[in-house]
Order: sequence, then C-alpha cells, then structure tokens
Amino acid sequence: MLKDKISRLAQDIHSEVIANRRHLHANPELSFEEYETSAFVKSKLDELGISYQKMADTGIVALIKGAKPSDAVVALRADMDALPILEANDVPYRSTKDGVMHACGHDVHTSSLLGTAKILTELKDEFAGTVKLIFQPAEERLPGGANLMIKEGVLENPKPQAVIGQHVMPLIETGKVGFRAGKYMASTDEIYVTVHGKGGHGAQPQQNIDPVLITAHIIVALQSIVSRVADPKIPSVLSFGKVIANGATNVIPNEVKLEGTFRTMDEEWRSKAHEKMKKMAEGIAEAMGGSCDFNIMRGYPFLINEEKLTENTRAYAEEYLGKENVLDLDIWMAAEDFAYYSQAADACFYRLGTANEARGITSSVHTPTFDVDEDSLKLSTGLMTYIALKQLGN
Repeated sequence: MLKDKISRLAQDIHSEVIANRRHLHANPELSFEEYETSAFVKSKLDELGISYQKMADTGIVALIKGAKPSDAVVALRADMDALPILEANDVPYRSTKDGVMHACGHDVHTSSLLGTAKILTELKDEFAGTVKLIFQPAEERLPGGANLMIKEGVLENPKPQAVIGQHVMPLIETGKVGFRAGKYMASTDEIYVTVHGKGGHGAQPQQNIDPVLITAHIIVALQSIVSRVADPKIPSVLSFGKVIANGATNVIPNEVKLEGTFRTMDEEWRSKAHEKMKKMAEGIAEAMGGSCDFNIMRGYPFLINEEKLTENTRAYAEEYLGKENVLDLDIWMAAEDFAYYSQAADACFYRLGTANEARGITSSVHTPTFDVDEDSLKLSTGLMTYIALKQLGN
C-alpha cells in the first residue's frame, strides 16, 4: 500500500532529515545570500542523482520523473532564507552566525523537501508523472524569491498542474496539519511617510508648523480608511510601527518619519486604498501648513488556495494522517511570497504542526526562542510525498 510504504521510508530517513535540518539551522543565511545553503542542497541532490538548474542566483529547481508514462506535473516548494534575529536557544544546533537565525522554519522546509526527494527517488520505478522541486531563496525580503523564480520560468518547462507548499505552524501540535481553501493570507505593503513642518522652540508653537501634531492627525485619520471606507467583508489591516520625531522635550523637529504596513485580501481594494491613504495624508499635512511625502512599497499579493486542489490535498492528508489530525485554519493577515505561485497557478499552502507543549516548544515564528519538535520532520517528508504522488494520479 502506497501510504504504508511512504510512511516506512519517512521513518527510515528521519534521522537524516533531522541532521540536515540541524546543519541548516546552525548555518543560516539571510535573503539573497543563501550561497552555502544552495551548495548544501545541490550536494544532497547530487547524492541522489537528481538533476537540477540554478535560478534566481541562489535558487534551485529540480525534476524527479517517475518511470511510468504520464504528462502530469506537480511542483513542491521550500524556502531557504533565515531572519536577522539573534538566537536565544541553548541547543547543540544553535546558529553559528550572530544575528542570523532560522526563526521561521525554513530550515525545516528545505530539509523536508530534501527528504521528500529521497523518498521519491526510492519510489521512482513505481509512480507516473513528474515532481518539480523548488528550493526558493528570499521569502523574507521584497521583492521575494518566488516572484523572481516565476519571472525566470520556474512554472514552465514543464508547467505544473499544481504547486504545493507547507509551512511550520507552532500553534499546532506535532502530528497535525491545517488547511484552508480560498483566501488565506494577506497582501503586504510597506508605507514610508515623511511629514515636513517648521521646527523650533516647544514654548513658541505659534512660530512653528508642528510635524509631530500633523503626524498624529494622519495616523488617526488613516484608520478611517479601514473602518469607514473598506468593505467590511474584505479583511484589511493598517498598522504603524515606527515613528521618529527627532526633537526634544522643548524642541519641535522639522520633520517626522513614519513607517507602517497595509494588508488586505482584495487586489482592487488594495490599489484603491493606496490612493485614498496618500490623498488623505497629503491633504491633512497641507491643511495644517506642512507637507507630506507618502510612499508605498508594494509587496506580496494575497495568497489564495485553489478550492478544488485544496479539497483534494486535504483529503490526501486525511488519508495519510487520519481525519482527526487535519484541522481547519482561519484567515491570517500575515504575508507569504508563496502568494505569487497562487496568483500564477493552482496552488495549495498548508500548515505543518511543530509544537510540543510538554517539551516547551511553543514559541512563535520570528522570535529568538523559536524551535520545532523534530518529530514533525517525519510527517513533513512523508505527507508531502503522499500528496505529490496522489496529485499525480498514483
């Protein structure tokens, strides 16, 4: 039985997948700098006799063709970059690079896909179709490695009928996975604002044009874009996390820097909101005697899981793990550059449970104490193999 065979192979290579994950975790690299990681992946593919090509500088795309004839193609994606975070975990595989850490689980994704590649290689004589492996750089930094790889043709020659991705989820216990069909994750845009005024003594406000006060009005007013202009049925978030007014207790500065993020799940509304935010901010600044430079760096689109593909993928997960271990996910306003694949092809992005409360493994992603229960690496390789082969019609 296919499921049992894959499960046994996943068990057999579990220690190897853990070793690969620990190597990657100890040697993290930032976005667009994944040269050692890329070389490591290539060496493992060489060991398996899998041909590959470079893409987007540090990215890799490889093909595994089953011996039985079929034109069906499915793509599996793993991201490889780390984050600029100083690791706080006291573990043997702790990051050896100060200020760089695999705090989002991309070491898990890469080692898991290598494990899946090994299982697929073992089963090559038994399945039909082609599996395309995408080892992608720079998920964490605009413009995103997915965007670059798509532009360089990763979804062509051959063109996959589906793109599947999995991502660690420390809110879910190891042994379980989560799915959501339809809109799942938000688009993300970075907002950079400079409010210009006229600085001076804090005791003589009548002689100044206070950019701090103008900025305060802008921050409050822009929230009405979300609460009063957006369709309530469209999730939208506007948050400002950085305000720099480099004055003093008695000094009004000449300008204020403001940075934030806007996220939503509708591309038409996204563009409309950009226009309205810019017009409102500039209008408020002008009305109060100042001026405003309002710039938006357009980021990743929203991520949508194609309904039928996700329904099928979820059913395969239930076959492999049992229905009780497959959970429903809510929408999440975080962003992922896997969204580019979902905008260009039928795609499914699901969550891999990595928490173990009994062992204290519960920290969120993007934190210095993030870690995973490595038992999840057995599930991650086997499940992705099973999903791929079932999607190919085996």
